[in-house]
Amino acid sequence: MKQKTFNFKFSNQDNKNNFYVNETNHNAYFNLLNHNKSKIYLTGPKKSGKSLLGSMWQKKNDAILFNNNFEFLLNTNTSILVDNFNDSLDQEQIFHLINHCHFKNLKLLIISEYTIKELSFSFDDLSSRIKIFDLIKINQPDDDMLLNILTKFFTDKQFIINSKEIFEFIIKRSKRSYNEMFMIVEKLDKLSLEKKRELTIPLIKEIL
Repeated sequence: MKQKTFNFKFSNQDNKNNFYVNETNHNAYFNLLNHNKSKIYLTGPKKSGKSLLGSMWQKKNDAILFNNNFEFLLNTNTSILVDNFNDSLDQEQIFHLINHCHFKNLKLLIISEYTIKELSFSFDDLSSRIKIFDLIKINQPDDDMLLNILTKFFTDKQFIINSKEIFEFIIKRSKRSYNEMFMIVEKLDKLSLEKKRELTIPLIKEIL
C-alpha cells in the first residue's frame, strides 16, 4: 500500500521546525519573530504550536528557558522564555524575572494557554506587570489548519493514509480544535495497535 503524500505549505521550508502558517496564526508568527518587542505574552489553544513557536523565538534571541533555574537566570544577562505559564508556577519568581529583564533591558516571552483574564494571581504585583505586556494570540483553527495539523499528527505516528476522505470524515464529525485532533489521533493509534488494523473510516467510527 502506498503512503499518501500531502503538500505542506510551511512558512520556511528551510526551518526544521516546519511551523505551518495561515490566517489563524499569521499575526502571531510574524509579530513574535519579526518585531523587536521586549515583553510578550503569547496565548492560544492547547496543542496550537505555542511551544514550538516559542522555541523559534528562543533560538532567535539566544534566550534561556525558565525551568527550576530562577537564581541562575537572575545572574545572567540573557533573554528569558517562560513556557506553560499557569497558576501553579511561583508567581513571585515570575515577578522578579520580569523586573530583572526590565532593568537589564532583556527580552521576555511568557507562553500560556490561558488569557491574562483567565488566570488567578496570588501575587498582585505580577498582574499589573503582565498587563503591560504585548499580547499575541493564536486563534482557533480553520479547515485549512485542521487538515494540516491532523496530517502532522498522523505523520508523527507513522500512519499510512490511503484516502483523503479520512481527513474530511474526521474534521466534519469532531470538535474543531487543535487538542481534539491530537486526542483523536492518540486514540486511533492505540486502537489500531490493539486491533492490528490499518486506518480506515470504519475504524475511525469506533472512536467518534
